[in-house]
Amino acid sequence: MNVMTKQAPKELEPLIYDLSAAGRTGALLPDCDVPPSELPAELLRDTLRLPEVSELQVIRHFVKLSQLNHAIDKAFYPLGSCTMKYNPKLNEDMARLAGFAQLHPLADTESSQGALALMYQLQQWLGEIVGLKHVSLAPAAGAQGEFSGILMIRKYHLERGDTKRTKILVPNSAHGTNPATVTMAGLEVIELPANDGGDVDLDALKRVCDERGDEIAGMMITVPNTLGLFEAHILEVVEIVHNAGGLMYMDGANMNALMGVVKPGELGFDVLHYNLHKTFSTPHGGGGPGSGPVGVDDKLKPYLPGPIVAILEEGSDDEAPLYGLVMPEKSIGRLKAFHGNFGMHVRAYAYIRAYGAEGLCDVSRHAVLNANYVRARLMDTYKIPYPRYCGHEFVVEARLDGAPDVHALDISKRLIDYGIHPPTNYFPLIVPEALLIEPTETETKETLDEFVEVMKIIAEEARTNPELLHDAPHSAPTRRLDEVRAAKQLVLCCRPALPEAGD
Repeated sequence: MNVMTKQAPKELEPLIYDLSAAGRTGALLPDCDVPPSELPAELLRDTLRLPEVSELQVIRHFVKLSQLNHAIDKAFYPLGSCTMKYNPKLNEDMARLAGFAQLHPLADTESSQGALALMYQLQQWLGEIVGLKHVSLAPAAGAQGEFSGILMIRKYHLERGDTKRTKILVPNSAHGTNPATVTMAGLEVIELPANDGGDVDLDALKRVCDERGDEIAGMMITVPNTLGLFEAHILEVVEIVHNAGGLMYMDGANMNALMGVVKPGELGFDVLHYNLHKTFSTPHGGGGPGSGPVGVDDKLKPYLPGPIVAILEEGSDDEAPLYGLVMPEKSIGRLKAFHGNFGMHVRAYAYIRAYGAEGLCDVSRHAVLNANYVRARLMDTYKIPYPRYCGHEFVVEARLDGAPDVHALDISKRLIDYGIHPPTNYFPLIVPEALLIEPTETETKETLDEFVEVMKIIAEEARTNPELLHDAPHSAPTRRLDEVRAAKQLVLCCRPALPEAGD
C-alpha cells in the first residue's frame, strides 16, 4: 500500500449562484390550464434571486457535491454503535413501489390493506426475532423507542400503585440516550460502574437493589454493551433486578450481534426497542429517517404506543383477513402523526424476507466474525482495553507508545486521507481516547485487511511524523475545522440567499 503524504485539498464546488447566468433555464412549465388567482400585492417580492441554471448544470453540481461526502456506497464506514452497513437496493425498489410510495396516510382501512398486511407481518417477525411477541411500529427513531419503553415501565408501576419506583439503573457503558430517556420520562438515573472485565459490576448492582429495591422501576442495559462485549452475567443481572421488583429494558441498538442467535425475551427482558435503520438495513445517517419499534412481554402489552396493526376480521380459505389499526387498552398514547416511518417498515420487511431465518443468523455470525478478525489483527499495534472476544464491535484505546501527543481525533482525521470514514470517537466515555470500530457483516476480508494496514501505517506515522496527523486531513475538501467556533458562529445559508438590507 502506498503511504499517503500531504496533498493539496480537493477544490470545493462553486455555489450554484456562482454558476448562474441571466436567462438560463432548466425547466419549461406548461401554460396554466386553470384561471390564475391574484396574489395579495403586499406579499409579492420585487426579486426572488434564485439561480438561473440549466438542467445539466444542476445535475453535475449536485452529483459533485454528493461525491464530496463519504458514504457506505463509496467506501468503508466502520462507525461503531451506529451500524453503518450497506443498504441493499432491493429494499429501495420495494419502498418505491407505487402502491406503497403513493398511498396517502389518510386512506381508509379498506384502501390500505396491502400496507397494513405488511406492517402486521413485520410486527410478527420482529416479535419472533427477539422473543417478545407484542410489537408496536409507532416509534419514529431509536431514542423514541427508548422513551416509549420507559414510559411503559413507569405506567406499569403507577397502575399497580407502586409510586415509589422512580429510579432506573443505567450502566456507565450505556448509550448516551439512555440516561437522557430516563430524565425525559420524569424518572431518575442510578449509574452503575463496570468491572475490570467490562461487564456490569454485580456487587454494585446487588448493593443498590438491596438498599433501594423498593425505588427501582427497572434497568436499561445495552446487549452487547457499548464496549462491544456481551454481558457475561446477564441472566444474573436480570434475576437481581426482577427480584427487586424492577423491569428489564434492553437497548436493542446492538442487535446486529444477536439477530437469529439470541432472543432477549428468553433471557428475561420485558421490553426492547429495535433500530430498523441499523440491524435491518434501512438508510441511516444524515439525520434519518429512523425507525425504533418496541417489543414487549405480556405484562406490558396493554401499554404499547399506538396504533398497532391487528386482525379485525379473520379470513377464510379464499379471502385474506381484514387488517386495521387499533389502540392498546392502556396505551401510553401516540408518539407521532400517522403510523411510524412507513417507508422504513417496507425496507425492513424486504430485508427480513430476502434473508430468511438462516440468513439473518448468518448476518450476526459474520458481523461478529469480522469484528473479532479486525480486533485480533490490531492487538499488537493498538491497546485493546478489554481483550475478550467481542460482539459486532470493539474499542481501541488510541494512545500509542512513542507518540504521546497523538490523540484519537488525529488518527481519525488521518484515516480520511486514506478514503476511510473514521470510527466513532471518544465513546464509550469510560475508555480514554476511545475509537469504537464496527466493520459490519457486509465488508469483505480484503476491505478489512486494507483497513488494518492503514491503521498500522498511521500508528507508525504517529511515531515518526506526528505533525502529519495533527494537520490531517490533507486531501479532503476542507481541512480540520474549529468545531467550537463553527458551533458558536453559525452560517446556515449562503450569502446570495439572504435578504438584502431593507428588503
